[in-house]
Amino acid sequence: MPNCSDTAMISSSVLLDGGDEVECSILRFPDLDLKDLLPLTAKSNLKAESDTSVRKKYAFAKKKAFALFVKAKEVPATASCPAAMCRAGLGWKCCRQTFKDLTGIHVHVATQHSSDIQQQTGLILKQLAAEASTSSNPASADEADRLSGPTCNSQELSDRLPDTSHISFDELTSGVGEVLLYYCYREVKDPVRLCAWQKSLCQHLHLTGKVRIASEGINGTVGGSKVATSLYIEAMLSHPLFKTILCREDFKSSAGGAHCFPDLRVGVFEEIVPMGINPNKVSYKETGIHLSPEEFHKEVEKYLSQAPQAQSDTILLDCRNFYESKIGHFQGCLAPDIRKFSYFPNYVDENLELFKNKRVLMYCTGGIRCERGSAYLRTKAACREVYQLKGGIHKYLEEFPDGFYRGKLFVFDQRYTISSNEDVIAECRYCGTLWDQYKLCSSPHCRQLVLTCPSCQAKGFTACCPVCQEKGLKLAPNPSGWMVKEECECTDRRQRVPVKHM
Repeated sequence: MPNCSDTAMISSSVLLDGGDEVECSILRFPDLDLKDLLPLTAKSNLKAESDTSVRKKYAFAKKKAFALFVKAKEVPATASCPAAMCRAGLGWKCCRQTFKDLTGIHVHVATQHSSDIQQQTGLILKQLAAEASTSSNPASADEADRLSGPTCNSQELSDRLPDTSHISFDELTSGVGEVLLYYCYREVKDPVRLCAWQKSLCQHLHLTGKVRIASEGINGTVGGSKVATSLYIEAMLSHPLFKTILCREDFKSSAGGAHCFPDLRVGVFEEIVPMGINPNKVSYKETGIHLSPEEFHKEVEKYLSQAPQAQSDTILLDCRNFYESKIGHFQGCLAPDIRKFSYFPNYVDENLELFKNKRVLMYCTGGIRCERGSAYLRTKAACREVYQLKGGIHKYLEEFPDGFYRGKLFVFDQRYTISSNEDVIAECRYCGTLWDQYKLCSSPHCRQLVLTCPSCQAKGFTACCPVCQEKGLKLAPNPSGWMVKEECECTDRRQRVPVKHM
């Protein structure tokens, strides 16, 4: 059993009296006795017998989490929310809604994002516990500061933002735009501090997108004008945490802009790519061998020249989700039928014989899933060798637009796909016509991606399956606006691979 100086956050799923399933975080602080462990839930009133210091920490962390979440939704005053109506010339945009005052955004966040606030609260509490642990060891604290950069108060945050005084608002927000995709594995001692800087940086440059931060690094995709994205790259490359690791080539770009994302979401998580396994158990440091696009191209060419490929000593493994590989993939690949990357470890566990004594060539969109995926595969000691495509399909297509990857590349924004060739390899869900443009299922209770061609859409076939189509037509809107996601024919018939945490 850990001693009193240990810091830990243990997540479990508990069902409260109200029937809501929430995450329960148990935290240990070095200044508390083990008997003072307290489950912290979104609906907990923190029982009177709980230790006062824990209650104060929780209240502080929850307020901070709430404030950070609201801050991330700030947008400049626009035509829909003019400066005269918006507080201090600012509005708030969340879930495709615009809010003109703090009361509105506060009510929205409190009612619609309680789980996000709870998760952020737990992470802040964990950070507080870690700081309390290092404060008693000056040498350890100095090392943490050295790795994480200087403390970022409001003034220092402002000082670390790029100078845009010489750039007009129009230059910064309009014109030709692009979407950046990048990641960097690197030990981060203070994820919350880095998160605050990232939010300020993106807001300062009027960028939208998603950025995940964890103690293992950062993973982001942001959109904006090319002027803004260029400044963003410069800021990242000059940051003390990344300037010796990141380089300009690590940023993948594609045509797009701020309109490709509904808003800006920056948060602290346990993993920068959700595989469902503690990074301390399966580390990015144990990754496979990186191959450049040119090296990977040669390996695929060699693999495809072998006949029959089923008897080859090599497996070309797509570690993305089924809806991604469905519209685009490398010829001759093995594409697991998984809906989430967190199912990938279980796919490997259930198919170890398939990988036994094989050379594995792995690929994904930008490379990040291969980092952890190849590390997990290597822990099983089944493969002879594990290789991965550096920079992912994104970088490969830059060098080989007409290479061995056929179809579209799925991206996690409102574009859904980007293309480098004219190939269409997927089909309409209803009539079988070649079609690869995803739309969301029209049934509010589902909202999965569906391939339905214009002709079928005109006939009213806009759901992901007949069952969903019929239910969507009959389903009356809930007065509260809440809609519970349900399993439909598409997912119900798919084997659900359970997520196991190591």
